[in-house]
Amino acid sequence: MSPATPARPTEKTAERSVEPWRRRLIRSLLYGRNVDRAAKARARVGLAMLAFASVYALIGGRLVMFAIGADAHSARRAAAQEVVATARPDIVDRNGAILATDVKAASLFGEPRRIIDKDEAIELLTATIPDLDEAEVRERLKTRKGFVWLKREVTAAQQQAVHKLGIPGIGFLRENKRVYPTGNEVAHLIGLVNIDNQGIAGLEKWLDNQGLADLHRAGFATDRLQKPIELAVDLRVEHALRDELLKAKDKFHAKAASGIVSNVKTGEIVAMVSLPDFDPNNPKEAHDPDRINRLTTGVYEMGSTFKAFTLAMALDSGKINLNSMWDARGNLHYGKFTIHDSHPLGRFINTKEVFTYSSNIGAARIALGQGVEAHKAFLAKMGQMTRLRTELPESAAPLLPRRWSELNTVTAAFGQGLSVAPLQAVMGINALVNGGYLIPPTFMKRSESEAMAMAKRVIKPETSDKMRFLMRLNAEVGSARKADVRGYYVGGKTGTSEKVINGRYAKKRVLNSFTAVMPCDDPKYQVLVMLDEPQALPETHGFITSGWNAVPTGGKVIERIAPLLGVEPRFDLPPSERLILAASRTTQ
Repeated sequence: MSPATPARPTEKTAERSVEPWRRRLIRSLLYGRNVDRAAKARARVGLAMLAFASVYALIGGRLVMFAIGADAHSARRAAAQEVVATARPDIVDRNGAILATDVKAASLFGEPRRIIDKDEAIELLTATIPDLDEAEVRERLKTRKGFVWLKREVTAAQQQAVHKLGIPGIGFLRENKRVYPTGNEVAHLIGLVNIDNQGIAGLEKWLDNQGLADLHRAGFATDRLQKPIELAVDLRVEHALRDELLKAKDKFHAKAASGIVSNVKTGEIVAMVSLPDFDPNNPKEAHDPDRINRLTTGVYEMGSTFKAFTLAMALDSGKINLNSMWDARGNLHYGKFTIHDSHPLGRFINTKEVFTYSSNIGAARIALGQGVEAHKAFLAKMGQMTRLRTELPESAAPLLPRRWSELNTVTAAFGQGLSVAPLQAVMGINALVNGGYLIPPTFMKRSESEAMAMAKRVIKPETSDKMRFLMRLNAEVGSARKADVRGYYVGGKTGTSEKVINGRYAKKRVLNSFTAVMPCDDPKYQVLVMLDEPQALPETHGFITSGWNAVPTGGKVIERIAPLLGVEPRFDLPPSERLILAASRTTQ
């Protein structure tokens, strides 16, 4: 029997023989040996379908969970966005000193739906933070809300103590908290914000009205997008003014004291103080009605300060000159009213004496010579008849007579019968001494060129020269002598206004004012000092008029602030008759 002939390899065997061994190994591992590949493919498709179904089921479950807890998460996200949105720009003085800034503070919140044992949580929280109101916390945590505030602006120690409690559903968000490093120094000027960092008074409120609130709502008011707000105020001058007013208020037992330092050529308010004031870091103090800003929200009869307007009106008309004579031999009678002088001279006096002796009779006769309508028109031109608008939202409209008669012209001539905000009077006096330009006051930095672009001429330059001469003369020989600080060529006008109590003027309750200008030959700054109801002292010889309290206070302020403002002292200057009037176009 012949040997068997070997079988011929099939085509499939031939393919395997030429296939690389690595590929055969991989195929063997993936599919195995002698397995139906069609069945295996169907199994794999089923497995893939099961995997996809599991993934979709998981996603669906998570969506349900998100739907259940959506309120809490969305509320937390909204709160976090609010933290960014309520960022405010720094406020700095003209030299870059920070007056207001934001710091980060933690605030405590709760998520009622996540808290397991609410009674225990309330007990632990109120024990850890004693100033938490238990009833209020209970009311908030017993709700079905996803997010509630429990306490805004907690301390670092309180935050750490609450963290140690480990209560689920209790957490913290970092918020922007407004702080005022200078405390009371610029309180009435800066104002303050509420718990949500929104401006509610002063320049803080003005900022929101200028578009900051809109940026908050749009989410664009972030820390990095906001530049500091530069003010005209000089913190050094502000401190000196406030310090001297505090001393005067205490010394003369005054009810209140206030003051302004203004740049006469730009209208910038370099300092503004109203006492009693408040600490904007403690907003509760601001609610005291006695702590209002008396310089913008208060209106007062400014007394003899208004004689400056009366004389300027008459001199500007050309109808009188500095040597015109006025009958002051006796009182002036109007019906049941009698106009008299505090220091009657009993003779004819000239225009200069009307100012330096502060004659009510002389001022009344000058105003009557101009006429009722001319007097009203001049006061309106000087900005004394309408509400003054500045960056500070708080402002009061002047109180004017319902019907302006001849008697009203008589009394308004020496500052009675109409009431204005002191800042209004400052604006008008600035115009009398700066060459005759009425410039709206501002709390923001402003150059002289910017000021002149909005200035309005209200009196002639030669009239302004005469008013500067009168104010300097008053410091040389008149009621402003106690403020004549050597080297600064100070000029000024006093005002003592009896307050109206129960419809009658009270002689022992007065509002004193003193407005000073320095230097009078080329004025740069005006200083206003006001004392409300100062009391007589032995050193004042029983007098309570402005020359005995407001004037020396103004002198002390000038002595401190003039070097800070760069006003260099000059000694041995000639009297006003030669230095000021000699440069005027007329020397009458």
